[in-house]
Formats: sequence, C-alpha cells, structure tokens
Amino acid sequence: MRFLHYRTLAAVGLVLALGPTALKAQRAESPRISTAEMVKALQLPQAQRPLVIQIGFRVMFQQAHIPGAEYIGPGSDAAAIEQLRKRMQPVARDKFVVLYCGCCPWDRCPNVAPAASALAAMGFKNMKVLYIPNDFGTDWASKGYPVQKGG
Repeated sequence: MRFLHYRTLAAVGLVLALGPTALKAQRAESPRISTAEMVKALQLPQAQRPLVIQIGFRVMFQQAHIPGAEYIGPGSDAAAIEQLRKRMQPVARDKFVVLYCGCCPWDRCPNVAPAASALAAMGFKNMKVLYIPNDFGTDWASKGYPVQKGG
C-alpha cells in the first residue's frame, strides 16, 4: 500500500504542476488504439506486433497485463519517463509501439500523457496509446482478452 500511495502522490504532484487541463489536452492529442484493435495487433506475425509498454503502477502489472508487455513505471514519475527514454533510445522510430496504463478512467489518468509526449518528442511516428475508458480490469481483463500475470 505504501508504494501505491507514494505513486499516487507523485501523480497528484504532476497534475498540480501541469494542471489537469494540460494533461487532458495531451491525452486528447495522443493517437489511440482501441482494445479490439489491440487484440488484433497481438495476433499479427511476430515482426509486425507492437512493442507494448505498460506505464501504470507495478501492482497492476503484477496482477495482470497484456502478454509480452514491458513494465516501465508510472508515466507520471520523472524517473519512469527517464527509464522509458533509455529503453526506447535504440528502437527504430517507425516501430509500432503501444503505451497503456488502465489505472483509472481515461480522463483522469496521470500516466498516459507524459509518456506519450516523451515518445513523440523522441520522434516515434507509429506510437499509439491504448484507449481504456474505465480501467484495465473492466475494459480488458473482464472482456476475456489475453492477460499474463506476474512480472
């Protein structure tokens, strides 16, 4: 609980620093992929599948995540954004990349906008954000879409 509480405080700090309107605008500008489109993308031949990065909280990743997804850390955390930049540095800028969180309703998520902005600034042209209107459990796991546990 202490970990989640700390991360929540960090997210609140980001919202206060940028303002909720700025985060909302950034989310709105992020190219999206629907859950149904994402399921299809996971069925593509290996070379065409997206690099999937979870930018939410570790406890959520451990409970269930998209198979093959990599955990980076909350997009609202400056250290996680730096880790994301390092992870993505050697990746081709035209690689199909999907970021997702699912911690809370889309319009309140503090993690999507900063991570998407970081990748856009790095020049990623084929990056999308998985649109999860409510949360990962409701919009992905409970619909029977594939999940992996642990990590």
